[in-house]
Amino acid sequence: MGDQTLKVVIPMAGLGTRLRPHTWSKPKQLVSVAGKAVLDHVLESLSSLPDPDDIEVINIVGYLGDQIEEHMRLHHPNLRARYVVQEDPLGQSHAVKLAQEYLCGPMLIVFADTLIKTELSLLKDESADAVAWVKPVRDPRRFGVAVIGEDGWVTRLIEKPQDMNNNLAVVGFYYFKEAERLLEAIDEQMQRGLQLKGEYFLADAINIMLEHGLRMKTYSVDTWLDAGTPEALLETNRYLLENGHDNSSEAASRTDTVIVPPVFVHPSALIDTSIIGPYVSVGAGCRVEHSIVQDSILEEEAETSGVILDRSLVGRKALLKQRASTINAGDNTEVTL
Repeated sequence: MGDQTLKVVIPMAGLGTRLRPHTWSKPKQLVSVAGKAVLDHVLESLSSLPDPDDIEVINIVGYLGDQIEEHMRLHHPNLRARYVVQEDPLGQSHAVKLAQEYLCGPMLIVFADTLIKTELSLLKDESADAVAWVKPVRDPRRFGVAVIGEDGWVTRLIEKPQDMNNNLAVVGFYYFKEAERLLEAIDEQMQRGLQLKGEYFLADAINIMLEHGLRMKTYSVDTWLDAGTPEALLETNRYLLENGHDNSSEAASRTDTVIVPPVFVHPSALIDTSIIGPYVSVGAGCRVEHSIVQDSILEEEAETSGVILDRSLVGRKALLKQRASTINAGDNTEVTL
């Protein structure tokens, strides 16, 4: 990777419509899963970089972007960070282009609504011009895929392929040895007008680079988690609780409460005469009384009393009383039945 500081670009200016009502009041990257914001898990995935202390994170923010900045100051105060505002939703390439004054040398692009587990220390001796992380999937038609030539190098990226022959889905995690080359390709992409439904997709810029001789390889990941819909968020919560984020032994010390692992219960949460778990995350300052909660996420300062929750997302400061159902309640909601 050389001696230059690695730039990590995280585009997150989207409105997160699939996670409403939660994203009316906060960016989707600040929705909680397994006791932390999605953004925190994304940043944790960078810990295996060859020099994780020598990075600069460039956050491309939009709607409610001030919350991203505040979260970074509170939870990642020692991380060098910049903020670029993308006011118009013109796509991934446009987001990267807005940050061009900060981009030179090696860079990562990380899309923050998916989480992966991979060993980034491999980049220390990487000789390729670029790397795309991929995962074999059963049905690639919902994703972009990487086409690999006989020599092992990527020849093209295809968005939402029509056939099932190539199942190497691109997971939204890229490395470029020289950010300048990507920026030149984005300029050419925009000059050519290569866009879809008014958005400039990164795959088109990368294909231009491949046309100009870019040597791109792929790394496969075993774990690729989605945090873009309520159902996917709960599935990701289950996985993370099973893989390193369970504190049920600590939570079980509470009296008058049954803990069914795996769960994450923040130390400041108050639990009284309830059954918690399995697969439950309870955030800071929550109060859970006379409730049964399973397969659910309760964000900071949410309160429940006399409820049964299953497969539910409960937003910050939401108040639920006497309801047995599946809940998708945004921040500051009150449900009383």
